[in-house]
Amino acid sequence: MKKKLLLLLLTSTLLLSCYTAEHDYKKFKTGKFKFEYTLNGTKKVTFFERNDTIEIETFEGKTDTSRIRWVNESEYILQKINPKNNLEKKAINMKILTTSKNSYIFEFGIVGSDEKQRGTVEKISN
Repeated sequence: MKKKLLLLLLTSTLLLSCYTAEHDYKKFKTGKFKFEYTLNGTKKVTFFERNDTIEIETFEGKTDTSRIRWVNESEYILQKINPKNNLEKKAINMKILTTSKNSYIFEFGIVGSDEKQRGTVEKISN
């Protein structure tokens, strides 16, 4: 009985250790990225370039620049530099949840709101 329990415990530990999420946030702090998503049944693509303090986003031919304030190694706040309306004046909280070789899964939402969305970003160059 003890041998079966020990074997079960070792097997469970081994299996669980194989499925840990990768967290290499540093390689996604700067670079050029692509975010693809579907909006009302239409595929949309946003490209952005980020350094330590600025993010420049291009969507449907329009470019916007935001300031970045890093909260910790995986979370930052985006604030548009030249907002065009009240919605754009609201800061966005971005949190990287997991990373892989060339992409990361993140969660985002307006600062102060409980409503969050998720997406996947691909790094296209340094």
